Amino acid sequence: MIYRSIKSPIGDLLLAGDDSGLRIIGFPGGKGYVEPEANWIFVEDCFVEVEIQLNEYFSGTRKTFELSLTPSGTAFQLEVLSALQEIPCGETRCYSDIAKRIGRPKAVRAVGAANGRNPLPIIIPCHRVIGSDGSLTGFGGGLDAKKFLLNLEGASFLDDKQESLF
Repeated sequence: MIYRSIKSPIGDLLLAGDDSGLRIIGFPGGKGYVEPEANWIFVEDCFVEVEIQLNEYFSGTRKTFELSLTPSGTAFQLEVLSALQEIPCGETRCYSDIAKRIGRPKAVRAVGAANGRNPLPIIIPCHRVIGSDGSLTGFGGGLDAKKFLLNLEGASFLDDKQESLF
């Protein structure tokens, strides 16, 4: 696996992958922190197109990504990741929406777990999944990063300073 880090408004992001595509985006801290493994190779100029598209996203000029992605996971997790990619920029869904979308309406908790294991956050937009009451839920990059991403996209959500919208 090859890797490098790039600067972003939410901190340095680790990009890792191989010939088949990008496999991992790691956050600078928290649950989504990724440490390069001993057998990974640092390549300063890898994932240039990923960096370009992420910079466009963070500047507000890109709403969708066109990249070669190779996420890992079980068949169920990959099904959830596929459903996440269907959430338009600026919109949110709750876990039950995703469970219904994949044809498993009772698998809400399993959808939440799969969402939490997303190896490619931001590009596969797990940050667009919020609680059924509109509140923010966990995020590998931390809730401040999730708020930043949702605000960047103009999405509605219940901030801890707001009263319930429901």
